[in-house]
Formats: sequence, C-alpha cells, structure tokens
Amino acid sequence: MQDELIARAEAWLAEDPDAETREELAELIDAKDVAELAARFSGTLQFGTAGLRGELGAGPMRMNRSVVIRAAAGLAAYLKGKGQTDGLVVIGYDARHKSADFARDTAAVMTGAGLRAAVLPRPLPTPVLAYAIRHLGAAAGVEVTASHNPPRDNGYKVYLGDGSQIVPPADAEIAAEIDAITGLGTVPRPDSGWETLDEGVLEAYLARTDAVLAQGSPRSARTVYTAMHGVGKDVLLAAFARAGFPTPVLVAEQAEPDPDFPTVAFPNPEEPGAMDLSFAKARETDPDLIIANDPDADRCAVAVKGGKEGGDWRMLRGDEVGALLAEHLVRRGARGTFAESIVSSSLLGRIAEKAGLPYEETLTGFKWIARVEGLRYGYEEALGYCVDPDGVRDKDGITAALLVTELASELKEQGRTLLDLLDDIAVAYGLHATDQLSVRVEDLSIIANAMRRLREQPPTRLAGLAITKAEDLTKGTDRLPPTDGLRYTLDGARVIVRPSGTEPKLKCYLEVVVPVGTRDHLPAAHAKAAELLSAIKRDLSAAAGI
Repeated sequence: MQDELIARAEAWLAEDPDAETREELAELIDAKDVAELAARFSGTLQFGTAGLRGELGAGPMRMNRSVVIRAAAGLAAYLKGKGQTDGLVVIGYDARHKSADFARDTAAVMTGAGLRAAVLPRPLPTPVLAYAIRHLGAAAGVEVTASHNPPRDNGYKVYLGDGSQIVPPADAEIAAEIDAITGLGTVPRPDSGWETLDEGVLEAYLARTDAVLAQGSPRSARTVYTAMHGVGKDVLLAAFARAGFPTPVLVAEQAEPDPDFPTVAFPNPEEPGAMDLSFAKARETDPDLIIANDPDADRCAVAVKGGKEGGDWRMLRGDEVGALLAEHLVRRGARGTFAESIVSSSLLGRIAEKAGLPYEETLTGFKWIARVEGLRYGYEEALGYCVDPDGVRDKDGITAALLVTELASELKEQGRTLLDLLDDIAVAYGLHATDQLSVRVEDLSIIANAMRRLREQPPTRLAGLAITKAEDLTKGTDRLPPTDGLRYTLDGARVIVRPSGTEPKLKCYLEVVVPVGTRDHLPAAHAKAAELLSAIKRDLSAAAGI
C-alpha cells in the first residue's frame, strides 16, 4: 500500500511542470509522509458545475498547474467535441497565488488544441470576464478564482458561450474528458500563440455599466469602499467616476490586491470581523453607506448606519439588499422576470407579484438564476446580484454597487435612508427576517452525518411552530431539478438545509414572516422575528446534532 502510494506520487512528480510543487512533493516522498501523501492522492479534485476549487499544493487532490492543465485539456476536448474546432476561449484571473500561472497554462492548452485563446490584460473582476465572453463572441470562458475562500485556496470556473456558468450535463461531460487524459505529455502546450487583450474589453464593460442607472438620477450618496484585498478597486472607482458619484473613500489597508488577505481571517464580507476596518473608516468619515466587494468583485456587501438614533454601522443582509434593489427597479418601471435561488427570501416573490412581474425560483447558484428566461433581475442571499443580465449573465458586484448607490442617492434627496425604505417594505409586505446557521467543519463527515440524521429523524416542530411540509430536495420538485437539500415549511417560517457547494460548510437558511400593521408595530415585529429565528437556530442545531 505504502509502496503503491509512493509510486503514484513519484509518477506525478515526474511530469509536474511547477518547480515549487515539485519541491514540496519531493520532500513528502523523501520523508515518507504517508498520511499527507494519502490525503493528496486519495482521488482527484472533482470537476463540477462550480468547476474546481481547492487548497493549493502538489498532488491530484490539490489545486496546482498539473490539475489545471488537465482541466483545460478536458474543456478543450469538450468544446471540440461540440463542433467548436477553432472557437475562442476567453480567460480571466484574480490576484490569488498561482492565478496568473493557471491562466497562462489554460491559454497554452487551448492554443495547443487548435482553439483560439485570449487572456484579460491583468487581474480583473470576474464580471468583466463574464461580460467579455458574449462581447467577444467566445465559445467559452474560464475564470481563475476562489472568490472569497481562504488565501490557501484557488479555483477554476467555466462558462459557456452564453456567458453563464456551466450546468449539468456539461460538467459531467467535461469531467469525463478530463479523466480520459492519460498524462501531461499528451497535452500540447506551446509557449505563444494566444492573445493578451488590451484595455478595450474593460472600456466596453465600463461603457455597459451606463445601462444600469436611470438617466439624470441623483448621484450624491457618499461611500466608503473596501476591495477586501481583491481586484475590485480600480474598476469600481472607474465606474463610479463615469457615473458621476462622489469618489469613494477607500479602506486603504484593504485597497490593493494581496493574495494573503492579511487583515481578515476570511476575505468574505459576511464573515465576522471582515468589515471592522470599513466600520472604523465610516465612523471617521460619516458616509451615507459602505460598499464592499469580495476579492473577485462579483459580490457586493452594503452597510448602513443602524437605527433611528444614529446608532453604529451594521451590515445589511443579502436578502435586505435584494429587496431594496428589487423595489428600486420596480419603481423605475423595470419589466421582465425577477428570479432568486430557493435559499433567498420569499419577499422577492411578493414584490414581483404586486408589480405584476413574472417570478422564478431556482436552485442555488447564478448558473441557474442566469438561465431564467426573460430575466430582468436576479439575486442570491450570499450577496450576489445580477442587475444587468443583458450585459453580464452572472452576479456582478460592480453594477450592484452602482445601483444601490443610486438608490441611496435618491433617498438622500428625500431626506431618507435605505433603512427607511426597508421599513416601508416591511409595512407593505410583512417583515421578512432571514438568518443563517452556518457551520464550518474540518471533517466533511460531520456534514454528511447531520444531513443523514435530519433525513432519518426529521423534526416535527421548530421554535414551537409545526412543520407543515418537509421536502427532500434530492428527489426534485415539479419546478426544481434534484439537489442535496432539505426544505421545511412552517406556519410563518421556512428553513432550508444544504451542504455548501464551494466550502466545507453546512448551511441552514432561515426565514420568518411577521405581519406588520403600521410603522408603530415595527419594533415589536423585529423583536418577535429575532426571538423566532434564535429559537429555530437552537432547535435545528439540536435536530441536526451540530
């Protein structure tokens, strides 16, 4: 067993093109570190609808140049099998460790396969790549990013020519092509032959952002902005300048790309502590709102000064921003379908219904939301918003930031704030309060055990509320394809439990709906909602054994 493991590692080492991972693997082999070698050679990183994502390092269970070259070769074979014999593949990348290397390897593999490859000029936001695919008429696109994962991770996202991320069966078909690759020696990788795009593609993306804002709308809201050590700053500043908004005040410590994300535990605005420097800057400069992007700038977080008494700053939940943007678009006369994933607030459906607009619910992920026919606006509670689907068929943290700042400007002109509009929405539709129980694990079996326990011993009540409907989403529904998840409908509440598709987390999405008579009833409604959410969390934790 040990000899076989060492032999597999040595075979991998012999064709590894990266001096850094070769040295790392050679040390493990010399030390006969069987446990670590077993972890790295226990299988291969699985290519799915999210592409690849994993920890950087040597071996088939890590993200490295060997794994990326195989993935690129599999994608090239898939495209050629679909008749794209000389199609264009556009490649973007973020500023993480190895991202530029992975982008260059992808370009070389595509060129070697007889396809045309074009690489974005430098690390840029993921939505610029999603835009470029359709703008350039490409057959596919690749974005090298691990979004808001920890610094040790990287990833590989694949889009097809419609500008949307892949969905089944494309993922399985590409994975089969990857599995068919016998060795890196069979993959031609020339040293040149691809194009490095100039600034024109970014200029075209920025010009497209004009479509997001209403002509002549107020542009007065003042912002503090953090790029969270990622690639969003230059593009967001350019978009804000173009729109005529005041120049955002930067959180300097997080403004420039840094693959080590030194000021945060996790570079995700939703994680505790990630926004602390932004709040400090806001206390110093007193803006109207705080805008944060995640490191690849496809997500947008918003924070506001909390409460009527000029309280401290607080993050808006993704569902709150989702409702605010929907209400703003409705008031601007938007037509078309509003869509969201099943884990997002049911409030969007109420807003769409009142406006007489079509509404769709999809599985989790913008790969599904972006495919909704006639889409005008889509969002997901994890800070993802698609506000210009004709330009970018994916979540876009730059255009979302523009739209929410336009809304804040309009409200500012009326002497009102985003919180005032949220109160209006609660009075009109009932208070839709959401929360999340999210458990990060080292051992993935904890997640599997929790899901199994909930399936075998399903709860009948949560927070004293009877569960009126329990659905195992692995069976699919009349509107949704199968997915690993559980959905509980309660009287005045809803719970969804699912494993994260991109991180070692079990996620539980909670929503309670509390009727609100008048604005005077809001404090009591908020108190009741908080109490119910806390009780649901407690009871669900016990039921899942987490």
